[in-house]
Amino acid sequence: MSTGNIQLLSDTLAKARSEDRAALVAYLPAGFPTVDGGIEAVKAVIAGGADVVEVGLPHSDPVLDGAIIQTADDIALRGGVKIVDVLRTVREAHAATGAPVLVMTYWNPIDRYGVERFAAELAAAGGAGCILPDLPVQESALWREHADKHGLATVFVVAPSSKDERLATITAAGSGFVYAASLMGVTGTRESVGNEAQELVRRTRTTTELPVCVGLGVSNAVQAKEVAGFADGVIVGSAFVKLLLDAPDLPAGLAAVKALAGELAEGVRRG
Repeated sequence: MSTGNIQLLSDTLAKARSEDRAALVAYLPAGFPTVDGGIEAVKAVIAGGADVVEVGLPHSDPVLDGAIIQTADDIALRGGVKIVDVLRTVREAHAATGAPVLVMTYWNPIDRYGVERFAAELAAAGGAGCILPDLPVQESALWREHADKHGLATVFVVAPSSKDERLATITAAGSGFVYAASLMGVTGTRESVGNEAQELVRRTRTTTELPVCVGLGVSNAVQAKEVAGFADGVIVGSAFVKLLLDAPDLPAGLAAVKALAGELAEGVRRG
């Protein structure tokens, strides 16, 4: 039985903490702009300085994702991306870089593919786990059983609206880290990430020893530095995706995401 890389994920987050900085977590959808191009993009953000990468499984009805990621997902889906391509993206990106790579996915595609099959194949690909934004904790036992068996993290999303009791339930069930959504609403770049996120991190930390990483809205080094001041990890997605969407060609897009990763990696270094 193949074992996934939850330990590598934990070690990577602990190493960032030992260096007195937040970890930089990058998000990119699989199959965008193509499957091969998406693999190169993941390698580029890691080369630029990302510690951890979340590979998005493109979905036709992404409830958490804003316009930029939806546009990229549409391109990937029109290109015919399949779960096998998502797993290949994880496998090749991890093999080339040694970095922990997770899959961020809505529940429906895993449910249809087969829970045990997906967990086994993700582990075999060297994956570190799954971020499951729409899987209710109370319905997650089957997934968690297979994730635990295969050495995969189960990352749940908490939001400013989550009551304290609910936070405790969610964080008790999760592993790897907790994804703190910095504001109500969908992903996208924001002018300010703000106080709501800081308060959510504080509340979440009272319930768990897991690292707390903040996403939704961080797009530049100034914001990364702000979030790194109170969170264990800074998650950036739409800003990378927008660079690839706006680039005249793939090489230019790869250079742009690598450069942004470098700027963000400086930003998370608190000093």
